[in-house]
Amino acid sequence: MTSLRVHLTLTYLVVILVGIGLAAPLAWLAVERLYLDTQKANLLAQAQLVAASLPLTESLPVEAGEPYSQLANVVPGIHTRLIEAEGAVVIDLPAAPTLAQAAVAPLPALAQNAAGLVSPEELLSRPEIAQALVGQPATAIRRVEVAGGRQVLYAAAPVKAADGRVARLVYLASPLPDTSLSTLPGSVRWQLAGVLVGAVLLATGVGWWLARRISGPLRELGEAATAVATGDLSRTAPEETLITDLRHLARAFNAMTASLRQADQLKAAFIADVSHELRTPLTALKGTIETLQDGAVDDLPARDRFLASLAAETERLIRLVNDLLVLTRADAGTLRLQPQPLALTDLVRRRVEHLTALAAPRQVRLRVVEAGESPAVLAWADADRLAQVLDNLLDNAIRHSPPEGEVTVTVAPEADQLRCTVTDSGPGIPAEHVPFIFERFYRADPARSRSLGNSGLGLAIARALILAHNGRITAHSVEGQGTTVTFWLPAAPICP
Repeated sequence: MTSLRVHLTLTYLVVILVGIGLAAPLAWLAVERLYLDTQKANLLAQAQLVAASLPLTESLPVEAGEPYSQLANVVPGIHTRLIEAEGAVVIDLPAAPTLAQAAVAPLPALAQNAAGLVSPEELLSRPEIAQALVGQPATAIRRVEVAGGRQVLYAAAPVKAADGRVARLVYLASPLPDTSLSTLPGSVRWQLAGVLVGAVLLATGVGWWLARRISGPLRELGEAATAVATGDLSRTAPEETLITDLRHLARAFNAMTASLRQADQLKAAFIADVSHELRTPLTALKGTIETLQDGAVDDLPARDRFLASLAAETERLIRLVNDLLVLTRADAGTLRLQPQPLALTDLVRRRVEHLTALAAPRQVRLRVVEAGESPAVLAWADADRLAQVLDNLLDNAIRHSPPEGEVTVTVAPEADQLRCTVTDSGPGIPAEHVPFIFERFYRADPARSRSLGNSGLGLAIARALILAHNGRITAHSVEGQGTTVTFWLPAAPICP
């Protein structure tokens, strides 16, 4: 098995080599095509220049010593004159040629066929000459055996008479160089090989550098993940990288470890709080039982008092266990609700009446207010669970209200929801504690809350149950002005 760095480097190198392998032939063909197009244009321009310089007389003057060859003038046919030894030919066209009676025309080597001869029929059948006969200059490329199998470029340009007919043709031939790689000079081939080797080395170096930039943070991220898996939640991944995806991955990993650290701290605090909450009633139970065992069971007044304490502490334990069970089910998503249309105001009045006995000794007055135009709108909720929410909110409000204070419960419709607000007249909660009051076992004043018999689970349960109803809950508090807890529930669907 190889490392990610080696895989990335090899992949980068293969991609570069494949790219060079595809681009080099295409570039070579493009250059070759450009060269041929340039040669065609140049040779055709030369042919047209020669054609334009020829006189329009019926015969061509021939200077002494000029390479010359033509057919017998007594036989109608094609007359040729060699203008240049390398293949510039002027072809005279009679008004009514009789090709069948024409003799073979000796032409320059580049214009001949493999046998060294060209018949008039073969000459006139060439595409470039056929196109020139109709007045259009043309070029063609053919491989010629007498030229050593090399390609030869031909250009044919018409010479028109005064009446517009094509009287003569200028026919040029130019051999083309071999453009295969094997024909390049040795120095050029060594230069190309050097460029190729340099490109491979550069691609390897850049690929190794890029792979290192990618694999380095990934390796550190893997090490951090291994450390976290072994329980070291303090490890973080490096975020200083120019690669955006790796930076986002590192930030997500660090956010995950931060969340795990917070969860671990909350778990530790939860265990500590549960242990403390269980230890207090269990200690009381143990002390009461030991007192009864020491002989207090025979003292009837003391026994009744101790039995009442046992019952109270047992009830406290049952309530704590039930609260923890509700929260556990809410976390697991297994909290079963039986929602139905519910008159929220009626439920609030029943819960207020039930908790009047708790408020009376503290001289706290409970008041229900119906707000809005249609307080009779029904909520879509589980009556038992919602009663638990109201009991927890009212219990908190009553316990934290001063003597002769007031707790107000307001119910009002709001869009497609119902809003319920519980407001007390207590001392309020410091601003830094408000965001955390819905956390389990959280107490803004731990000593005072425990003295009031508060376990710190009431608001956590209220939030879990409201969220299970697809509602929401918030808290607002100002020191010295009391606390307001508000929750919203979806309204019951209206049957047609």
